[in-house]
Amino acid sequence: MVIEIELSKDADYLCDYTFNFYWHTKSLDPDSLIPHQNGTELSYRELVNELRAGGEVRIKGNVAKNFAYSMGADLKHFGGNGEAEKTGRIFINGDIGPEAGMGMVAGILYVKGNIEYPIGNIVELESDVQDYRKFRSITDILCNGTGEDKLIDNDFNEKQRTLVLKDGIPRGTVAARCPCNAKVTIEGDAYNGTGMLAKKATIIVNGNAGMNTGSHLNGGTVVVHGDVGEFAGAYMKDGKLIFLNAKGFIGAGMEGGSIYSKNKAKTSPPAAKSRMKGEDSALIRELMDAGRVESMLYNKYEPEEEKQKYVEVHMRDGSIVMRKID
Repeated sequence: MVIEIELSKDADYLCDYTFNFYWHTKSLDPDSLIPHQNGTELSYRELVNELRAGGEVRIKGNVAKNFAYSMGADLKHFGGNGEAEKTGRIFINGDIGPEAGMGMVAGILYVKGNIEYPIGNIVELESDVQDYRKFRSITDILCNGTGEDKLIDNDFNEKQRTLVLKDGIPRGTVAARCPCNAKVTIEGDAYNGTGMLAKKATIIVNGNAGMNTGSHLNGGTVVVHGDVGEFAGAYMKDGKLIFLNAKGFIGAGMEGGSIYSKNKAKTSPPAAKSRMKGEDSALIRELMDAGRVESMLYNKYEPEEEKQKYVEVHMRDGSIVMRKID
């Protein structure tokens, strides 16, 4: 089946699988009508449901922010299993605003127009549809290969499951939810949410990384040869997060895993400093190209055994405000 919609003005949140998450303390209604339609009365939910059924959505006009957020994910927030699921295709005859495809794990985007940076967990391939650019999820490529597709300006070794992103395009949520053994190297800086919810992938950033680096990490490894932004390691469940320096608080709400920082970092509960062991130093030497003495000087952080109770306010971009309960 195909759904077609024409827009007279830019519209936000189209094909956004996270649409009724809280945004600035307000819950958005997925059954509300998309604004600026010409000749149709479609809701946000109808577009997502069509994609979840494996169908096709064709949009004529420009889409703005938060396009295709978490596309292809069976979100636990809505009772799903958190894994990738069957997903259709989107054709955009127009321009796309920033952060398209954040957290996207499946499906295909065909774009006839410009894409504003930063983008999300997507990479461009040679298109099989004339006049359209083609994009797929990085997570999808890592686990399922490129097939007959060929990457543009980046390299993928399918046998080794290694991807090198060298096109200089700022990307967020790289390798989001990745459930397979794979490796991504980012030659340069990364945008927000690197490795979000990754289970097995290793992501190496040869530069700095933005906010929420390693947030909700669930077994994967994120290595940053530079600084990370605020809320690094927030809600980690398992895995390793390593960096040189944190610009903000780390480890808010973390339940497991380990965070390593060359410089001392400020923590949010329940994250606390713990003792470095020989195996930790060996890991640092392997992943950070550090010498024996340097590796021993890293700081290690894990959740405290005795967790204090806090009230949490979640933002859609992953930001977290925590208040201690007296």
